[in-house]
Amino acid sequence: MRRSFADARRWMRQGTLLLAKEADLDGDAAAAPSALPGWSRRHLLAHVAANADALGNLVHWAATGEPTPMYASPTERAAGIERGSRLSVRDLTAWLDRSASALEEAMTRLGDQQWQTPVVTAQGRTVPASEVPWLRAREVCVHAVDLATGLSFTDLPAGFLAALCDDVVGKRGTGPGPSLVLAASDTGDRWELPGDGDAVTLIGALSEVAAYLTGRTNYLARLQGKQAPVLPPWL
Repeated sequence: MRRSFADARRWMRQGTLLLAKEADLDGDAAAAPSALPGWSRRHLLAHVAANADALGNLVHWAATGEPTPMYASPTERAAGIERGSRLSVRDLTAWLDRSASALEEAMTRLGDQQWQTPVVTAQGRTVPASEVPWLRAREVCVHAVDLATGLSFTDLPAGFLAALCDDVVGKRGTGPGPSLVLAASDTGDRWELPGDGDAVTLIGALSEVAAYLTGRTNYLARLQGKQAPVLPPWL
């Protein structure tokens, strides 16, 4: 693993600032579509705010030893996002700021031993609480781009992008999909993704590799000049 706990904490803070800047929207802009199909920017901001509250549950779990799931259920999670999307822009951004601040403050109170507490993510994975900063960094950085206000993967830290590619390849490698070799032309990084059929080699900037792996708009080139294979959902 090339990322450290300190890296994740730093990227989480950087991503939170980026997201807050991109979320400074008026009512019409907030109601516009995000880059995620079926979601307005309001839906996306509500999702990120709710995510901070949910990860705060995992921090509470680590602090107290009391099992506290991120969400009561997938249905309640979706309903919370829908309710949040109907808030005024002022109330929605206040929730976004408040939840992010509360999560940061709760993290600063955890001791070294508490960070090792096993907790369960929304996807059902058991991980140490020390993974929470990475989960949040991933959330704020990627969704800052998904707001579709002009930010792109090229604006995210290179170290974060490399760690994101590691993470996504690790997850995709356990499920169905095409066999791939991905090469970052600007950094020399390389990933091999097992899958169906002969391996397809894709080459491009690290930001394009990360965008492709996460299912975002990209311009990744295939050596044979054909369109890159479509990937199944990441999360």
